[in-house]
Amino acid sequence: MTEQPFRIVFAIYPGMTQLDFTGPYQFFSRMPKSEVTVASAAGGDVPSEGLTFAGTQRLANISACDLICVPGGANATTVALDTAFIGDVRRLALEARYVTSVCTGSLILGAAGLLKGRRAACHWAWRYLLPLYGAIVDEGRVVRDGNVITGGGVTAGIDFALTVLAEIAGEAAAQTIQLGLEYAPAPPFSAGSPDSAPTTILAAYREKMAGMLSIREAEARTAAERLANWTEVRR
Repeated sequence: MTEQPFRIVFAIYPGMTQLDFTGPYQFFSRMPKSEVTVASAAGGDVPSEGLTFAGTQRLANISACDLICVPGGANATTVALDTAFIGDVRRLALEARYVTSVCTGSLILGAAGLLKGRRAACHWAWRYLLPLYGAIVDEGRVVRDGNVITGGGVTAGIDFALTVLAEIAGEAAAQTIQLGLEYAPAPPFSAGSPDSAPTTILAAYREKMAGMLSIREAEARTAAERLANWTEVRR
């Protein structure tokens, strides 16, 4: 009998942060005995920050997977209001061995009702929204709670992928892939988190993002209300 490959599904959407997707994709695509599928609500081409990812499958056509991964994006809370997309994410996640996300993708998992009572990571600027879905905020770069594994902001997706690879394929395989991709980060600045960034840089970034705060929070609250109503109806 032929061994079935480990099935990985990336659930992507227009406007996502492409590195949330392409970072872990690059690593997962090199995992032995695996099959990586990229899917979206409508299938076909998916635009993202000037890049278009072509030929994605329709999420509704995928029957099952071993791991589902949802990337984040500037419009993650808008996507969290897409009931069809959220429904397919939930359907696949409930049967998957691993339920995962990168950056604000955890807000989408939350809106799908997959994080209640679970510790989860998110981009530092938006992690305060996680409790709306019953999740427990964890400031870790890669956070695991049961079969839920979430990565922090954007570049944490690579560390997240290596963490998952080590569990599924073994540490030797994960380290071999890391070596082949020469992942040895040595950033020229220590400004990658609010704790290490210069105060002037942090203030400027917060000012830049201020206009999005009320919009994102309103969308997140609407998604949380929908989730609560859906849960009540299911009882």
